[in-house]
Amino acid sequence: MPFPAPAPHAGPLHGWQLQWSRLEQLDTGTLYQILQARAAVFVVEQQCAYADIDGRDHQAWHLQVRHGGELAAYLRLLDPGAGYAEPAIGRVLVLPPFRGLQLGRTLMQEGLDFAALHYPQQAIRIGAQHHLRDFYASLGFQADGEPYDEDGIPHLEMCYRPD
Repeated sequence: MPFPAPAPHAGPLHGWQLQWSRLEQLDTGTLYQILQARAAVFVVEQQCAYADIDGRDHQAWHLQVRHGGELAAYLRLLDPGAGYAEPAIGRVLVLPPFRGLQLGRTLMQEGLDFAALHYPQQAIRIGAQHHLRDFYASLGFQADGEPYDEDGIPHLEMCYRPD
């Protein structure tokens, strides 16, 4: 199900393409680009050997942000119960050529807005890399528990609770 592009006031994404899809709506080439980007950022760049393809992509919405047809940013919104009891945002990435444009913040806000539409009044959970705690806190997430190690990277569960 395509999600409409943001209104002109949407900051750096104005004029860019935003596309929300379920896994079965993605064509093979698009899925390949997404998995390639996830591997490039989370496995290669962060030097973390982990199972990115975790069996949860079928239970998620996938947000692509494209510029000139090129994948610039991505996130995955898991359905409630797919990872946590609440809906969960994860696999948040901005590819290197598009960093420094505030896409991460805009991407997360789009994820929160979409979650509010599809999962009204439900909290949103993330497993944040610990060094990004202040970034997520600036979006309204609060720490929920103690830091933990995930694949050699310190993480912290955080939760966003709508008003």
